[in-house]
Amino acid sequence: MKNIKPFGPSIGKTKISRNFINKLNNEFDLSVKSKKMDYSSKLASQIKNEVRFSSKFIKKNLESELKNKIKKFLFNEGLKKIKNIKIINLWVVRQFKGEYNPIHYHEGDISGVGYLKIPKNMTLNKMVKNKKHKTNGTIDFINGQKAFLNKSIYNVVPKVRDLIIFPNYLMHTAYPFNIEGERRSFSFNAKIVL
Repeated sequence: MKNIKPFGPSIGKTKISRNFINKLNNEFDLSVKSKKMDYSSKLASQIKNEVRFSSKFIKKNLESELKNKIKKFLFNEGLKKIKNIKIINLWVVRQFKGEYNPIHYHEGDISGVGYLKIPKNMTLNKMVKNKKHKTNGTIDFINGQKAFLNKSIYNVVPKVRDLIIFPNYLMHTAYPFNIEGERRSFSFNAKIVL
C-alpha cells in the first residue's frame, strides 16, 4: 500500500490479487447471464451495465482482502486502532465506448475502485491519430480549486489489479474512451469504527 497526498485528502494505491479478480469477474459474468437487476439507476453513472453484489457473496469471497487493504491504508494515515470495518456495498461497472461516470462522491467513510479489465490502447485518441488524450478512460480525483502552488486534480491511468482507496467525500469522475472494448471496474463503500 502506497499512500499519496496529491492535495488535502490521501489516496491509497495498491494491487488486488488475481484470485480476487477471478472471483469477481466470474460472479459478474454469471449475473449478466442470469439477467440480475441492473444497478445503474441507483448510481451517478451514464453506464448501462452495473451489478451490485450480495453481502453474502462479499463476505465469503472479497471481504477479507478488502478489509486488509483498508487497514493498511488507514495504518499509513496514523489510524492504528480500528474496532471494525463494515463493507456497506460493492458493485461492478462495465463501461464501453462513450460511457462515463460524472463527478460524484460516495457514502460511508472509505470508498474504493479496483480494475478488473482494461481495453488495449484505451487512452489512444482515434480522433487525432497516434495521439494520447490525457483523460480517455482514466479517473480524476478532485479536491478544492486550482490555485497558486496547489493542485486540485489527480489523474490516474488504471491498470488491471489496481486498487485505489480514498475518503468517501473525495469527488471523482471516470472519463469515456473512444475505442471498442470493455473497461470493467468495481467500487465499494465501507464504514469505519474507531
